[in-house]
Amino acid sequence: MEHLGKRLKSLREKTRFTQEEIAKMLGVKRLVITNIENETRKITAEELYLFSKIYGLSMEELYTGEDKEKKIAKFSRKFEELSNRDQKEVLNFIEFKRKQEEK
Repeated sequence: MEHLGKRLKSLREKTRFTQEEIAKMLGVKRLVITNIENETRKITAEELYLFSKIYGLSMEELYTGEDKEKKIAKFSRKFEELSNRDQKEVLNFIEFKRKQEEK
């Protein structure tokens, strides 16, 4: 699994931001971004949140490197391994949880 610092650097480069630009968005010095990317400094929860907003990812996606599509595919594979009876039970549970959310 790619480490968070490398993932952040890769995202920054893909979006063509400089370290200076990211530092301004986070309200920190450029050296902080360098240290985070080089993994010589730990990232705070607030910084992780701000990075997630900058790159349009959830904090979990940013932290783990696992995107929603991978989670959906993983769930789908696991779901297919279940018996028909268990699949129905899972679907009923999902429907139950959805109705609870609506209340």
